[in-house]
Amino acid sequence: MDLERVKELRARTGAGISDCNKALADSNGDIEKAIEILREKGIAKAVKKSGRETNQGIVSAYIHPGNQLGVLVEVNCETDFVARTLEFKALANDIALEIAALNPDFVSRDDVDDETINREREIYSKQLEEDKKPANVIEKIVQGKIEAYFNEHCLLEMPYIKDESRTIEELIKEHIAKFGENISVRRFTRFKVGE
Repeated sequence: MDLERVKELRARTGAGISDCNKALADSNGDIEKAIEILREKGIAKAVKKSGRETNQGIVSAYIHPGNQLGVLVEVNCETDFVARTLEFKALANDIALEIAALNPDFVSRDDVDDETINREREIYSKQLEEDKKPANVIEKIVQGKIEAYFNEHCLLEMPYIKDESRTIEELIKEHIAKFGENISVRRFTRFKVGE
């Protein structure tokens, strides 16, 4: 396999040499396809690790220029070795920046309480009552609107502002695959002057 292609793939993905060689072989030398193969493989590995405990990590802070907006976020991993790496710190900073920019209300959909979901469901149902559609169609539309609510209010489901083709959850899974250990966002707080 072409050594330059392997180097480029390693530089772009952080994957190991053997993984890069295999991905390039599987993609017939196409680097973009190889990146996709490595991402899929990494996400599959990440799913296996996602049940492991994360008791180490860091609290990252972001203060927007002008000092009117700030974020604190706790990002956890399994070992303090990973928590001290520059790449982990950069991930935590990116997540803090995401929170500052998009102002999520929850970390994940699991954090959204039933009362909030029921209130949203009721609002959407009332909006659709006048449309005189069958009940099963209204229910599908309401469910779609609930999914959209999660995408707009849950950090992990929001698009990553530096690459909107990925969500924050996918970004974290890629880092789980890279580090070989579970990573989670435990909590965050966003402060804005006057709010």
